[in-house]
Amino acid sequence: MSRFKRLSESIWHCQYHIVWVPKYRNKILKGELAKDVEELIRAYSNQKKCDIVELNVQIDHVHLLVMIPLKIS
Repeated sequence: MSRFKRLSESIWHCQYHIVWVPKYRNKILKGELAKDVEELIRAYSNQKKCDIVELNVQIDHVHLLVMIPLKIS
């Protein structure tokens, strides 16, 4: 699989690194809440037809590397 995506007249590779942090960087993302956050991010990405390259839920922040189609970006 190539890291580039193809459309009819273009080749593209558009990735975004998103870091989400709760207010005051509180350590609240653990247990069931961390699982819910991950499931919601995956569901929203599937709905928008985005490919998640990496998703890491830490106790005080979330790292997300996502490939977003050109029509959305």
